[in-house]
Amino acid sequence: MHILHTKEAVKSFRQNLPKDQITIGFVPTMGALHKGHLELVKKAKESANVVVVSIFVNPTQFNNLNDFSNYPKTLDKDLEMLRNMEVDCVFVPDSQEIYPNQPKLKIDFGDLERVLEGSFRPGHFNGVGIVVSKLLNIVKPHKAFFGQKDLQQVAVIKRLVEDLSFDVEISVVPTVREEDGLALSSRNLRLGQEDRLKSLILFKALTFSKAELLAGRHWLDIRNDVNMMFVEQQGVDLEYFELVHSNEMRILDGLVPEIPISLCAAAYVGGVRLIDNISVID
Repeated sequence: MHILHTKEAVKSFRQNLPKDQITIGFVPTMGALHKGHLELVKKAKESANVVVVSIFVNPTQFNNLNDFSNYPKTLDKDLEMLRNMEVDCVFVPDSQEIYPNQPKLKIDFGDLERVLEGSFRPGHFNGVGIVVSKLLNIVKPHKAFFGQKDLQQVAVIKRLVEDLSFDVEISVVPTVREEDGLALSSRNLRLGQEDRLKSLILFKALTFSKAELLAGRHWLDIRNDVNMMFVEQQGVDLEYFELVHSNEMRILDGLVPEIPISLCAAAYVGGVRLIDNISVID
C-alpha cells in the first residue's frame, strides 16, 4: 500500500499505473475510519481495480473551531484498517499541501445550501466544494464513493460534478448502522456511554416518522410528536427535523407523489453534533 503525502507523489503514482483497462475508485475521508468508511472502500474495490483513499481533516468546512480541533484523529489505526482492506494508495496531505494559499474562490450551491446543514453551518458547503474539487483534480478518479448518511453533501457534490463537468461517476453507498440503529460516524467516538444511549433517539424518531407518514398521518402532527420526544429526552438538543426532496433538499410539508423523499435530522448529544437521515420513498 502506497502512503503518499504530496500532490506530485499522487501524480507520479497515477502515471506509473498500467495504461490499459485501469479504473480508479476514490474514497475521500477525514479519517477516524469505521465500518461505514470500509463499506465505501469495499464498494470501490468491487467496481474499480485501483482504489485510492484520502485522509484529510478539511479546516475550511468547519464553522466551529472547537469541532475542528476536537475531530478524532486515529491515523495509525486508519492506515492499518486500509492495509487490511488491500487499498492501493492512501493520500495523507497536510493543510499546507492542500491549501498553500488561502482559497479566495467562493462556491454558491444555491438553494441546496440555504437549508438544513447549510443554514446551521454557514460556509460549510463552500469548504466541502473546494476540497472535493481539489481532491478530484489531484487523484483524477473514474469513480468516487460517498455515504448516504451525508445526504445533503451528496446532493452538493453531484451538483458540483455536473455544473463543473468533472469526469467522474459519483456512487452513493447506503448508511451503515450499529445493531441498535445508530448511524456510524467518526463523531461517535466522542460520545460517552450515557450519551451514546441518548443518541438512539435520532434513529427512533426517524423510523417512527417514516412509519407514520406511510400510514397516512399528517406530517405536522408527526413532527409535533417528534418535537415532544426530543423535549422529553434530556441532554439532546434537536437542531432540525425535516421532510425533504432527497435530491434537491427542498423542504416539504407532506408526501408528494413520484419524487424521492427523505427525513433528515441533526441534534447535539452531550455537545457532539450528530446527523442522520432515512429514505421514505426512493
